[in-house]
Amino acid sequence: MPLSDFLDGLKDNPYFGAGFGLVGIGTALAVARKGAQVGMIFFRRNYMITLEVPSRDKSYHWLLSWITKHSKHTQHLSVETSYLAHESGRVHTQFDFHPSPGNHIIWYGRKWIRVERTREKQMVDLHTGTPWESVTFTALGRDRQIFFNILQEARELALKQEEGRTVMYTAMGGDWRPFGFPRRRRPLSSVVLEGGLAEKIVDDVKEFIGNPKWYTDRGIPYRRGYLLYGPPGCGKSSFITALAGELGYSICLMSLSDQSLSDDRLNHLLSVAPQQSIILLEDVDAAFVRRDPVAYQGMGRLTFSGLLNALDGVASSEARILFMTTNFIDRLDPALIRPGRVDLKQYIGHCTERQLTQMFCRFYPEEPASEGEKFAERALAVHPEISAAQVQGHFLLHKMDPAGSIDNVAQMKMSNYFF
Repeated sequence: MPLSDFLDGLKDNPYFGAGFGLVGIGTALAVARKGAQVGMIFFRRNYMITLEVPSRDKSYHWLLSWITKHSKHTQHLSVETSYLAHESGRVHTQFDFHPSPGNHIIWYGRKWIRVERTREKQMVDLHTGTPWESVTFTALGRDRQIFFNILQEARELALKQEEGRTVMYTAMGGDWRPFGFPRRRRPLSSVVLEGGLAEKIVDDVKEFIGNPKWYTDRGIPYRRGYLLYGPPGCGKSSFITALAGELGYSICLMSLSDQSLSDDRLNHLLSVAPQQSIILLEDVDAAFVRRDPVAYQGMGRLTFSGLLNALDGVASSEARILFMTTNFIDRLDPALIRPGRVDLKQYIGHCTERQLTQMFCRFYPEEPASEGEKFAERALAVHPEISAAQVQGHFLLHKMDPAGSIDNVAQMKMSNYFF
């Protein structure tokens, strides 16, 4: 059979025509699908911008609050329950709603923004036990400014929530995490120290903060260390808290007795401390009693040389304000408190007559100053060495009875334990 007749036969065969048509349609659909995929990839690469924020990033929780504010109409939520303890002791339960994992659409800056919150089901943070998460923002256009605006607005929203409050951080793993809720800033005037002492430290800290160029020009490491020492209950920690409030700084609490603390981890934590924060090492005398490596108490893998290098070593961080407190300065190794590691040592002792008078007038502002002087005179006559904590406890027993606080001054409890 000639080839031309064979082809004419196939052409007239309805089954062959139908099969060829299906193959053609399938090929066309496959080409169209591939073209759509390539076109979508081209469009996303050239006409869409994305921003991914992992949960380890400091701005992650800021962005969750920002998303909550701008996605009021979303119906898919997750709840975060927390407890807020007021100064009166009353505990308030607070429920914070955030968009749940999934896709959400937000109208912002005259643009529709797709927000995708994802949560890993098999990977968790070993320190907190929470799953790893991330948030991805997708918007049309090429201008990255919209993401800068979102981050800036989220940051301002977070700062507004912390306005007038002091944030406490604690070391968790290799990061600093907020500890509890931000506390109301304590006025510096609420801590009554010996005349000129508070002003001396505050002026020194402010002078350090305001002159970074002076240190840079002279090749001096830009960091400052302070040691407050004296009997327990005399206001060392209270003053540091009030100082942080005065400066608008946060406080990073670090315990040298943490069993998981090592030399490398201490150095890392000091280098990644939040900006505008005071690092506080309380009761540093309880960590090392002498330089001998076998003579440490309650320590993990942290060594004395590791502590010294973290405070003033080659790899130690700069732009840092560090406070240490101790009840027994004579127990500290001289290498720990030498200049360069501790730049200012200040003794905070028992209350003087002036301090007792000021404390009385602060607790009972309607009473004349002469009553405060009478209280101070009687208190020192009975107890020559009185801590501010003891005086405050005495005043709390006579909140509405200033005369009773004077008459019963002999009943002021003298504490022999350390706290």
